[in-house]
Amino acid sequence: MLHFRFSTVLKECFQATVKRPFPCRTQESWYPAPRHRRCLGSVPSDVAAAAAVATPHRTAPCSAPRRSYCVKTEGAATVELDDHLKKDGAEGDKRRNPGILPSLEDLLFYTVAEGQEKIPAHKFLTALKATGLRTGDPRLKECMETLKETLKKTPDGVTLDRHLFKKCVQSNIVLLTQAFRKKFVIPDFQSFTSHIDQLYEKAKNLSGGQVADYIPQLAKFSPDLWAVSLCTVDGQRHTVGDTKVPFCLQSCVKPLKYAVAVHDHGTEYVHSFIGKEPSGLRFNKLFLNEDDKPHNPMVNAGAIVCTSLIQQTASNAEKFDYVMTFLKKMAGNEYVGFSNATFQSERESGDRNFAIGYYLKEKKCFPEGTDMTSVLDLYFQLCAIEVTCESASVMAATLANGGICPITGERVLSPEAVRNTLSLMHSCGMYDFSGQFAFHVGLPSKSGVAGGILLVVPNVMGIMCWSPPLDKLGNSVRGIQFCTDLVELFNFHNYDNLRHFSKKHDPRREGGDQRQHHFGPMDYESLQQELALKAPFWKKVSPTETDQDSSTTVVYRMDKVAE
Repeated sequence: MLHFRFSTVLKECFQATVKRPFPCRTQESWYPAPRHRRCLGSVPSDVAAAAAVATPHRTAPCSAPRRSYCVKTEGAATVELDDHLKKDGAEGDKRRNPGILPSLEDLLFYTVAEGQEKIPAHKFLTALKATGLRTGDPRLKECMETLKETLKKTPDGVTLDRHLFKKCVQSNIVLLTQAFRKKFVIPDFQSFTSHIDQLYEKAKNLSGGQVADYIPQLAKFSPDLWAVSLCTVDGQRHTVGDTKVPFCLQSCVKPLKYAVAVHDHGTEYVHSFIGKEPSGLRFNKLFLNEDDKPHNPMVNAGAIVCTSLIQQTASNAEKFDYVMTFLKKMAGNEYVGFSNATFQSERESGDRNFAIGYYLKEKKCFPEGTDMTSVLDLYFQLCAIEVTCESASVMAATLANGGICPITGERVLSPEAVRNTLSLMHSCGMYDFSGQFAFHVGLPSKSGVAGGILLVVPNVMGIMCWSPPLDKLGNSVRGIQFCTDLVELFNFHNYDNLRHFSKKHDPRREGGDQRQHHFGPMDYESLQQELALKAPFWKKVSPTETDQDSSTTVVYRMDKVAE
């Protein structure tokens, strides 16, 4: 018997085959043909054929001659299934094995085509964008290049038939299948992003705060600039506002270079020079803990010492390139630049940081042999690294994803480095507002005086908010409002309990019900009806064999792509 249930589909499972046929005593096919011939109605011929293939006549050598089924094609008389299979098989996907339902590529085509024989390329790309994936996603590079070249060879340069479509998507079919089946961490991405846009507009109306002016280059930014970008751990992207305007990371670079230091040297070595406690003081105070160490790597003193730990035997140029390489990998090779004007401006107005540097030198806080002035130069350079909201959101998503960049799949940071970084961001990342932020928002974050807030929702997404006007504690006014509203709406706070905070939305579940529906044995008419829906996805999981003399039970799992 065939049993059906909902579950996650992986491409490899489509290649599973039944290990052995029914025993000799079973002299009928899995779905025996009745006295009258059944046809598959108006189901597309490819799907109908595959449905018939999925119920082959597994009979014993002693069984009766096998029976044939028929399919009905539009505007034509019924055709024997054997003839239909010969015709379709000659030009079909060679990977389709006996006993397997339509390939993932076929099912994706039927989903997008919605009954049409050809798909306009823009329709596919629009549907792809709705899932949160971008055509520029590095994981889809081969697919997009093949699509571009294939369209050049089509008569109209716009549409694709089934075979051309399969050729374009086959290199990335698993990722595309997950996207169109809403199996990403945010299943209903369009609904989620509509809420994000509303939160953005609400914060946009705020007019308080002052643009930082103690670094002359920062004072040149317009107070009206406001941007939010997010990237999920599956690489879903959304941006709103001035997300392509470059700005300097400033203090937002502190957790990133700390992560690099821990990645290179380990926790024990790094924290032999730097503490882990919130200071309770302004970020630029000349003050150490009772062990004569900086309180944590998120204040200036700790960040300067942390800078001295990076590639200690290398030149400043080599150290800078080393950190830039890490940041570019974290950003999925998206924009990471450098503002020399900001660097020069910060160094010329950096008396307080020079004072901190000499104080650290006096207290012997640096590794032996460290050139303090060289460390300060590198410190100013790293603060002047430029990003956009879009590239910084991928950096945050890399932290949310345990150190693996979601759009490249490359491991950039060790799990140890990520865990320590997020812990310190949670307790010390928002200057003197860290306790309040941890209480109300409950997420790891880091702010900078350029107006950025790097926010991490572990295992879900990374967000970068940017607006230059700052409150009296040095945090972006609009950014704080956005983060607060975000957690009031969604259950992202680290201590939200879904059972007791039902008033909050869970975007990880909305529109993507993960509950399994269990079906009993399906008869032929039920199979016919299910196949008529918008290309449901099927997979054969595994045969479950009982004993030598009993029949084999084959389990299929089925999910619908679209309702």
